[in-house]
Amino acid sequence: MDVFDELLRGVRGKGAVFGRSVLWAPWSLRFSDGAYLTLCVPLRGAGWIVPEGGEPLRVGLGEAAVVRGPAPFVFTDDPANSTGPGQVIGVREVSWGIGRNPVLAPDGGPELDGPTVLLVASFDVQEQVPQRLLRALPPVLVVPDDHDCTQMRDYLAAQISGGRPGHQIVLDRLLDWLLVCTLRDWFARPEANPPGWYGALGDDVAGPALRAMHENPAHPWTTAELAGRAGVSRTTLAKRFTELVGDGPVAYLTEWRMTLAADLLTRPELTVAAVARQVGYADAFGFSAAFKRVRGESPSAYRRETVASDAAG
Repeated sequence: MDVFDELLRGVRGKGAVFGRSVLWAPWSLRFSDGAYLTLCVPLRGAGWIVPEGGEPLRVGLGEAAVVRGPAPFVFTDDPANSTGPGQVIGVREVSWGIGRNPVLAPDGGPELDGPTVLLVASFDVQEQVPQRLLRALPPVLVVPDDHDCTQMRDYLAAQISGGRPGHQIVLDRLLDWLLVCTLRDWFARPEANPPGWYGALGDDVAGPALRAMHENPAHPWTTAELAGRAGVSRTTLAKRFTELVGDGPVAYLTEWRMTLAADLLTRPELTVAAVARQVGYADAFGFSAAFKRVRGESPSAYRRETVASDAAG
């Protein structure tokens, strides 16, 4: 199993949080919808992202930016105007310009003929599994498009005005694809600071053990069995794994199981005992003790808080 694929499987865009903006200078858009991730792709022109309390970062044509929320940020043609007039609350379709009214296409959406055209998609990532990777992101990252992403950006621009059946689903999935490509390319860049386990996946000693735990987290893994996967001794595996990941194999496995369990606990049809079995515990008592030790609260308390939070949201 590709661990990167597994960690990002729960990241999905939804049509309600997809937007495009056609802009004439001076313009300044403020995004305050509280999304966990926001993807910004100029389809024409360029701009500056100004995170709350951070330094401006330029995003040009041929680049994609990801902003890690939930703090608000501003996308503007001039960082000096980032708190001026023309701010737009939330991610939605807009066409803004001083002295201009929104310019609408025949289908009711903005035309794509302005000097700056911005494509935006927000991703509300509630699952704990993908957050494990996304917590390693900086507040804002900018990645140049590779050839494939450039073609996808052009295809997205063509699809925006389409009205064929399944139009929104197609856009959602294309944006999912573009986000994953952007994140993958970011972690391959020298300025990225990926978590230790991410780099350990390519290691000859730690990598096989990591992949085995992700492929079958419920298996009663021992350090000796994991070492056998890598063809090394227990001592060699434990030393190398700890050096790269920061925890020993058993501690890592426990933390990974509790991450999986946190997402399973959001499913009301699963009892705590059923969740325990799915992550490798024979009984709910042992699982509950491990969950409270790692997450700081019992599985039942975590479930109540999650349900209450979802209801409030």
